[in-house]
Amino acid sequence: MPPRTPLFTPVLLVGCFIIMVSFAVRASFGVFQIPIAAEFGWLRTEFSLAIAIQNLAWGVGQPIFGAIAEKIGDRKAIVIGALLYAVGLVLSAGSTTPLEHQAYAWLVGFGIAGTGFGVILAVVGRAASDDNRSMSLAIATAAGSAGQVFGAPVAEWLLTMMSWQMVFMTFAAAIMAMLLTLPLMRAPVSATKAELEESMGQILVKAFRDPSFTLIFLGFFSCGYQLGFITAHFPAFVTELCGPILPGGVLHNIGITSTSALGAVAISLIGLANIVGTLAAGWAGKRFSKKYLLAGIYVGRTVIAALFILMPITPLSVILFSVGMGALWLATVPLTSGLVAHIYGLRYMGTLYGIVFFSHQLGSFLGVWLGGRMYDITGNYTMVWWVGVGVGAFSAIVHLPIRERVLGRGPMAKPA
Repeated sequence: MPPRTPLFTPVLLVGCFIIMVSFAVRASFGVFQIPIAAEFGWLRTEFSLAIAIQNLAWGVGQPIFGAIAEKIGDRKAIVIGALLYAVGLVLSAGSTTPLEHQAYAWLVGFGIAGTGFGVILAVVGRAASDDNRSMSLAIATAAGSAGQVFGAPVAEWLLTMMSWQMVFMTFAAAIMAMLLTLPLMRAPVSATKAELEESMGQILVKAFRDPSFTLIFLGFFSCGYQLGFITAHFPAFVTELCGPILPGGVLHNIGITSTSALGAVAISLIGLANIVGTLAAGWAGKRFSKKYLLAGIYVGRTVIAALFILMPITPLSVILFSVGMGALWLATVPLTSGLVAHIYGLRYMGTLYGIVFFSHQLGSFLGVWLGGRMYDITGNYTMVWWVGVGVGAFSAIVHLPIRERVLGRGPMAKPA
């Protein structure tokens, strides 16, 4: 019997740390929505568009960084991503117009792409054994949620002591500091001989000709829409629409005395609940059909969002929504990336997942931008919530016809 390979390797641990820091900063941007708009007198659309562009740039950059990692090395791709991320934050800290924020958002978005799921999950997937791969991908994804747990509250706390510009500078320093762990990240090229002989062009042609790849691409759209909208707008939504936090109540007694603080805590709770949900998805992904698990997750999100918007918005409903949606928040990521690896192999997983992730970020762009636009037009987010319910139901449906089988490998192989 071959020796059992460990689950927690240096590659997994470093990958988790990088994703955690990267996503802590990313998850905090919604906290700056009101302070920045208030300082400059901008419409909600202006800053929302900057965050939307950031998400779009992340999507555009993801397959690019996946290809860079596969051509020149994972660690070099991560360094490039971190540099772009930090420079984007520094320049954003000095910007005073919406156009500047929106321009620098491209740098931040590309930086997230270079330090986020596409590159990190690919290297973690290659370094993991077949038995551990599903759980390794889940643990790395859960690390992103761990960053979300403290990202928004830390930003809210820092804003009580310094300007939002200094918070951006502090976050830029944190992004650069995480590179100190990179020497420990050395992943082997874990691929079959046939996969190594196959060119990127050949596997891309196979994927694009395969209807299942198209369905995976389309299905990931709603995940991005829901996550983008909630991350960018939920703190402001809670601040403006939630009922009062009563003195002497449970929330007041644990230090949540304002709806502004509740908004940041809600994002944190989503991340905390998702650690459990993502690990559960990794465990289930090894034992059950990934496409049916994904369909179930999207059904759950659809029901939770519909119930939340139909009920009165109170501190309790915010907490319940955050926990329920959080349990399903990034549970799609290890299942989707695992599905791509299972069907198309590990050699070009970063590029293929990056292409699928572009759909996610198109959804994110629409969710963030539409949230700001509809708020400025109607004064509320109701229509944006219902669009999210609709696209969630769509994603649940399109996952069902996916053929969850290994596509033929090698230059001469034909799609099944």
